Amino acid sequence: MQERHTNRKKYFDEQAETTKKYVIPFAENFIQFDKKSKILEIGCGEGGNLLPFVDMGCQTVGVDLNKNKINNAKKYFESHSNVANTQFLLLDIYDATDLGQFDFVFLRDVLEHIHNQERFMEYVKRFLKPKGLIFLGFPPFQNPFGGHQQICQHKVLSSTPFYHNLPTPLYKGILKLFKEPDKQIEGLLEVKETGITIERFERIIKKSKYKKKKRIFYFINPNYEIKFGLKPREQSKILSSIPYLRNYLITTNYYLLSL
Repeated sequence: MQERHTNRKKYFDEQAETTKKYVIPFAENFIQFDKKSKILEIGCGEGGNLLPFVDMGCQTVGVDLNKNKINNAKKYFESHSNVANTQFLLLDIYDATDLGQFDFVFLRDVLEHIHNQERFMEYVKRFLKPKGLIFLGFPPFQNPFGGHQQICQHKVLSSTPFYHNLPTPLYKGILKLFKEPDKQIEGLLEVKETGITIERFERIIKKSKYKKKKRIFYFINPNYEIKFGLKPREQSKILSSIPYLRNYLITTNYYLLSL
């Protein structure tokens, strides 16, 4: 599984395919994407999620803190016929003072890495047009691979579910026992610190007075189709309605919010 995280072009292609096939249809009943649409992706990486929007001629801006990923994004899009409509910025979103407002703000597999999500969800409002929408897709932390342990170098660690839910000292001890690099361990512990539950996210959006336009809980993540050949499957309504337990049985959530 780790190979998909080191082969960045392959990861780019996977992101683009999932967004085209599942994210855009998820939102299309609430927004029409065309050449006038302004799209912002926060935590854009190499920009794979933005490719379907660029293909449609939308005006896109991608923001990320990783210099190598931003450089890759510029390289991957440099020969695209709509490259003039793209911007990729090496930038902390909290330092973004002149980006303007957007029809669609996009975060997929990013929220679970953000410190102080309460502050973030309040702050990001400034980038939404009055009728703008924000899409968020994130894995509940407790789900089988919610700790992102699939990026571990050791094959046993990368393929073992749920152990990231152990107490932090024990989890760290296991990572050290299997000789994961210190930098890798630091990153995994940060994910453990910033991981988010469905219940906490719901409290945050209620406090920030977002309106839920649409929500889907997935038992099988749509991204698993291109990664593993598994057909996406929504979690049952019964299990999805059980607070806390559902975090262990849902691999990702899709939310569409408005102000």
